[in-house]
Formats: sequence, structure tokens, C-alpha cells
Amino acid sequence: MVKLKIKIKEVAKEKKAWSLYRLAKELGLPQQTVYSWANGRTQPSYDNMDKLCDVIGCSVGDLFEAEPIQPKLNLVVN
Repeated sequence: MVKLKIKIKEVAKEKKAWSLYRLAKELGLPQQTVYSWANGRTQPSYDNMDKLCDVIGCSVGDLFEAEPIQPKLNLVVN
């Protein structure tokens, strides 16, 4: 099983040398919104994802990284 991890901070720094603060300003969005995306608490809407890609100059695929999910162990305690 694989989980997608969003890499907004890394891609903004790599492509534009921008901080999340600067990215939020360029997008015209609250800083808290962009930080929530970067920390995986929320995800951008389709419209915001398009805007994000346009502003940074990247593809949607650039913003995500596959992260394997480790299965939970079922431990029995006696």
C-alpha cells in the first residue's frame, strides 16, 4: 500500500527558492492555508492545485511523492 506525501515546501524552494510564506503571498492565500497543505493536515482544492502549479511552474506530479505505508502489527499481550 502507498500513501502520497505532498512536497509543496520542497518544490517551491527548488523551483523558485521561495519559502511557504512567499508562496502564500504569491497565491494570494492565507499563510495558514499553505502551511496546512505542506504539513498534510489539509489538501488543496483542484482550483488551488492548478494555481499552485502555475505559480511554482511545476506539474501536479512534481508535488507528490509516494510513501510506503507499513502495516500495523497485531500484537497479542498475555
